[in-house]
Amino acid sequence: MIPFSGLDWAVLGLFFLILLGVVVWSFMEKEKDTTDYFLAGRNAGWLVIGASIFASNIGSEHLVGLSGAGAQTGMAMAHWELQSWIIILLGWVFAPFYWSAKVYTMPEYLERRYSSSSRTFLSFISLVSYVLTKVSVTVYAGGVVLKTVLGIDSLWGIDFFWIAAMGLVLITGLYTVAGGMKAILVTSVIQTPILILGSLVILFVGMDKVGGMEELERINAERMSLMRPLDDPEFPWLGVIGGSIIIGLWYWCTDQYIVQRVLTAKGIQAARRGTIFAGYLKLLPVFIFLFPGMIAYALHEQGQINLASADQAFATLVTELLPSGIKGIVIGGLIAALMSSLASLFNSSATLFTIDFYKKYKPQSSEQHLVKVGRYATVAVVALGILWIPIMQSIADVLYEYLQLVQSLIAPGIAAVFLLGVFSRKITPAAGITGLVAGFVIGMTRLVLTIFEDSLPEGSIWLGMVDLNWLYFCSVLFIAIVLLVIGVSFFTRQASDEQVAGLTYGSISKEQRAEIKAGIDKWDIIHTVIILGITAFIYVRFW
Repeated sequence: MIPFSGLDWAVLGLFFLILLGVVVWSFMEKEKDTTDYFLAGRNAGWLVIGASIFASNIGSEHLVGLSGAGAQTGMAMAHWELQSWIIILLGWVFAPFYWSAKVYTMPEYLERRYSSSSRTFLSFISLVSYVLTKVSVTVYAGGVVLKTVLGIDSLWGIDFFWIAAMGLVLITGLYTVAGGMKAILVTSVIQTPILILGSLVILFVGMDKVGGMEELERINAERMSLMRPLDDPEFPWLGVIGGSIIIGLWYWCTDQYIVQRVLTAKGIQAARRGTIFAGYLKLLPVFIFLFPGMIAYALHEQGQINLASADQAFATLVTELLPSGIKGIVIGGLIAALMSSLASLFNSSATLFTIDFYKKYKPQSSEQHLVKVGRYATVAVVALGILWIPIMQSIADVLYEYLQLVQSLIAPGIAAVFLLGVFSRKITPAAGITGLVAGFVIGMTRLVLTIFEDSLPEGSIWLGMVDLNWLYFCSVLFIAIVLLVIGVSFFTRQASDEQVAGLTYGSISKEQRAEIKAGIDKWDIIHTVIILGITAFIYVRFW
């Protein structure tokens, strides 16, 4: 193990000095209103939008979880990272609706398309998902990484895991609460290149140490395959394709956590180009996060390192392989990812609670008061997420698999309601809320049963519900909700033409159509084709 040196601390110090400058700037640039605080005044360009989408997505679940998945299952989880095409779908298909409607949140869009109850319930689901996934996963993984890399077991009699985790929460909260979305967008531009650089260093050093790509593929053997047999107990190819697409559509095209970055755009063209830039960046994680996990597994098999657990793969490579100084850069990248992920979570949580709950019932509240309420809401969400960590550890062995498992229970209902709502004006308000409630209740029932799986009686329907592969369960639940929503729509009243005007493909106005077309040029199309081509090549290469 190579110890953390003074040079490494100096590099980290420089990183935090730059971050301090952002915090000072945030305090000086006081927000004027909720639009300024939550959506950066709707004046963001494509560069910061794309960088923010990528930095928000790439958090501890990748540094710890995706690398751990690579170490344990090889390329099986790569499907969730080969979703640049879905990010582009956000820019070409969904963003024009969201942006032209001038909404703050995704629940607000559902209110206009369906009903007020749909908005409230989606806000509730979103906040629950943040507690179950983003907060707990990010805080837990941050503590694991820093404890492993820095080699500190305890400090002042306290497990260093909790000191590191809480430290990240406090520091990130400082600049997020101070500067809102503007601070997040600026720090994303700073953090994204640091994150990519640090991860590339790990990839190249690790690949050299293991003996090159040929040796890596030899040791991982069939684990290098993206497509597993239909009888594979964990990742059957049909379940993976269906489940990953459903989760991807929910996450990239309907989740406030990601879509809020698009809503900051100064125009539809900037929104679309931001997603194209993010699409390019999203091609990297398979190679800079999942591959290092497979490298760690190969080095362990060769006897060059000792890999205690799959989720320690990335951190173990950092401690075992990197020289002084370079380690500081990589840790800077690790911390950048953790903090950008937390920052996006903080702002999205504040936006959802403030706009969709508090302001709805206290519309007379001042803009400054609403910003303050959003900050309090963020603290509550983070506290609940931390309390969930012990339960999270009991559900799945690998962090990234836990994340996708829980998201597979949340995504189907939301994705079905959004997709049907955007593409068909015949879906009724009653059908929308029915689909949301049914999908959430069934998904959470499976989650609760998973927690108490050992106490379920043999042969019961409940045990059968838990035993069904989680990817197949996700696909079946999505299909069931689609059929339910369509069925309910046959027997309930449609929304008026005035309500759905401009919110579905069948009701888009001539002005909207002209605005969308005016912002398209040949380079948008060329870059889109390039991204799709690269994605297809990766699938063919690792089929």
